[in-house]
Order: sequence, then structure tokens, then C-alpha cells
Amino acid sequence: MSLFRKIFGFKSENKDEELIKSNERGKYMPEIKLPIDERFTINFKANGGKFLYCENLDEIFQNLQNILVENQWENKNVLVLDDQLESKFKNSCLQSTRKISDATFFLTTCENLIANDGSLLISSKQIFEKKLRELPFNFIVFATTSQIVESIGEGLRVIKSKSRQKIPTNITTIKHFKSVDEKDFLSYGSSAKNLYLLLLEDL
Repeated sequence: MSLFRKIFGFKSENKDEELIKSNERGKYMPEIKLPIDERFTINFKANGGKFLYCENLDEIFQNLQNILVENQWENKNVLVLDDQLESKFKNSCLQSTRKISDATFFLTTCENLIANDGSLLISSKQIFEKKLRELPFNFIVFATTSQIVESIGEGLRVIKSKSRQKIPTNITTIKHFKSVDEKDFLSYGSSAKNLYLLLLEDL
């Protein structure tokens, strides 16, 4: 930029460039941090997850039915390993099974929702000793807003504090909710899932 431009502040010919510069923050300015629930939502969707926010259980049940209709799963078997979860959804006309090979989709809960990478933390409480790749490709996860935590480390601390008698095993994360690119070596070995999240507001 010429000395005259600096002194007199001539307008740039490129207005878009000026607009970008005016929106830039100084490198020493503190980073703008979004609320934890917004960060989780953004990262979860970026990973390919499908997110349905619900204010009450009626909305949970209605959205579950919408998912079944959308995917033509109304008459398909659902894998449910959690007795309490099966009881909660007993009026949803689900055809539940405990046999993985018979199931089209898996209905489960999770331990925590991780804001900084949009992943879901699960353990043996949800999947017992099964490996992710053994479970159906289609997941429907029921969770609450109070389960959102900052990081995996915080999620592990929550698990430890809840489990006074016995800490669950088989703790892992689900992060990829769409087909994994074979060229992306960072996601190599990951078990991608077609995942719907039914998130209930409880705060």
C-alpha cells in the first residue's frame, strides 16, 4: 500500500477485501468461544451426524417415528441391549431383538456428548463387550443436554465419578457418521455409522 493510501485512506477497489479485513480480529485478541452446546452441534453435524433437538419426551417419540418412516424401518427389527431404554420406548411399537444379525438399526444411549470434536462417548453400559464394527450400521442415540461435556478427558472423569463400584469397560468414541474416505488416513480403522441423535433438553 502506498504512503498516500495510508495517510488519506483511499478506498480499496475491492470492497469485498475491505469487508474481510474489517471483520478480521487481531492476532492477540482472545478467541471467541461458542457455548458448549453450540460447539457440540456444529462439530457433530460436521462429522455427518443427524441431530434432532427435543423439548420433551413426546417430541422424542414423535421424532423417532419420523426416523422410522423416513428410512422405512417401521417393520424392521431394532437391537436394544438396555432394559431401561427398552422400557422407556415400549409404547413406540418397536420390534426389538437382542440378536445383532436380525437388527436393521441399534437404539442406545451414550455416556457423554463431546463438544470439542462432536463425538459420542460410549461404554460397556451401552454396547456390553461388542465392538463397534459388529453392531448395525444404523444408530439412533437417545441423550440429554446435561450429557454434553467439553472433552473426552472430562467425559472419562464423569464416568469415573458416577461409577463408584465398578468403572465400565469397553469405553470408546463414535466420531464418523458418514462413509469414511479411504484416502483419509486419520480416519483409517474408524467404524462409521449412520447416526441419528435424539437430544432431550433437561437443563
